[in-house]
Amino acid sequence: MPDSGRQHHVVVVGGGFAGLWATRALAGDDVRITLVDRRNHHLFQPLLYQVATAGLSAPDIAAPLRHILRGQYNVEVRLGEVTDIDTAAHTVTLADGDAIGYDSLLLASGATHAYFGHDDWAGDAPGLKTLDDALLIRRRVLLAFERAEAADDPAERDAWLSFAVVGGGPTGVELAGTLAEIARKTLRREFRHIDPANARVRLVEAGARVLSTFPESLSDKARRQLEKLGVEVLTGAPVSAIDAHGFSLSQPDQTTRAAPGAKPSQIDAASGAGSVGHGVAPVRVAARTVLWAAGVAASPLGALLDAERDRAGRILVDPDLRVPGHPDVFVAGDLASVVQDGKPVPGVAPAAKQMGAHVAAAIRARLTGKPTPAFRYRDFGNLATIGRMAAVVHFGRLKLSGVLAWWFWLVVHIAFLIGFRNRLVVMLNWAWAYWSYQRHARIIFGKPDPPDDPPAL
Repeated sequence: MPDSGRQHHVVVVGGGFAGLWATRALAGDDVRITLVDRRNHHLFQPLLYQVATAGLSAPDIAAPLRHILRGQYNVEVRLGEVTDIDTAAHTVTLADGDAIGYDSLLLASGATHAYFGHDDWAGDAPGLKTLDDALLIRRRVLLAFERAEAADDPAERDAWLSFAVVGGGPTGVELAGTLAEIARKTLRREFRHIDPANARVRLVEAGARVLSTFPESLSDKARRQLEKLGVEVLTGAPVSAIDAHGFSLSQPDQTTRAAPGAKPSQIDAASGAGSVGHGVAPVRVAARTVLWAAGVAASPLGALLDAERDRAGRILVDPDLRVPGHPDVFVAGDLASVVQDGKPVPGVAPAAKQMGAHVAAAIRARLTGKPTPAFRYRDFGNLATIGRMAAVVHFGRLKLSGVLAWWFWLVVHIAFLIGFRNRLVVMLNWAWAYWSYQRHARIIFGKPDPPDDPPAL
């Protein structure tokens, strides 16, 4: 057991919202903290799609952990990846072989993509969780227009101008709406052989409606706002296959609708099939850019701990966020499976922040010999932006959509950013984009991708 005569050592794994908020909440306590993260920065994930779509640069929504914590002298930041947890010896081991002892351990390593048993899709349909993901998506989106400009074959050109976002949650809705705006506004008059406005952006959702966690009325308004932007919303359409040249839909139903002004049929000549009902063969859709926003799985770090997990890999924790059987181990954020009032606590930034602050209070209570309180999540509502002057907001009885919701979303996200510089830069970039429709970060990094083989017939 840890030596009670020395300063209590808290090891925090993960510098996201939960880990950072716990660390900062312990700033005035007589504890020693080691914050371990694979990356050197804290990322404001709610605006990650803006980096992916060239609206913001990476430093605009991220800040070095060492800089954020430079004035908190009871913290040591360690760049590394945890590869083993020994709860008997009270140590975590890093990839470089170093072992770090702890008195209290907080696991807050977040989440990753879930492809529902189809991990082979990851290479052709990247998800969006890190800055690396965002830069990869930005590269693919911008290169698609360049490839279309250079293509001589009309079918090949159409395939490059076909974009699909799989998953109708907030991330999928935000990506699809922004892609439509880029094609119809940002890139206007910049190409000589193609009209970017002819690009087709499809939002593919297996469920009955987009934004399923919102009230149905707001979900319907979001759909109509997407269609107004030019997005083709396909609901009740599970994806059955994805490769470098497109995707297949299994048993799409009659709820599939095309955007106003789009080409006549929903899944038409580009796929070789028309709109169909249940019980038919999969429908093939040609699309050279497919983005994944459909599934989330807990960080693999949870598998290192001898604890019960749910189907998504989240650790089932006690009401005070401690791991059953391990009173000195806490879990917070997307890695924790927490049920409150019969409903799971959502994997959103406000919940992670609240969990991090609660863990700090629980450690403080443990040091003073007091019982650790149960975690209570305060729901501050749901927000999702769809495009320019279009968003939906749900907070208790308050339901907003359109321009007012967009301004609400704007203010909240600027306020929640880390640091004055980030707030100022994002505000100026958004102001410029509002008046000009321009996206200053449209830079393609790296060498051009080599040409690939044509799709098999």
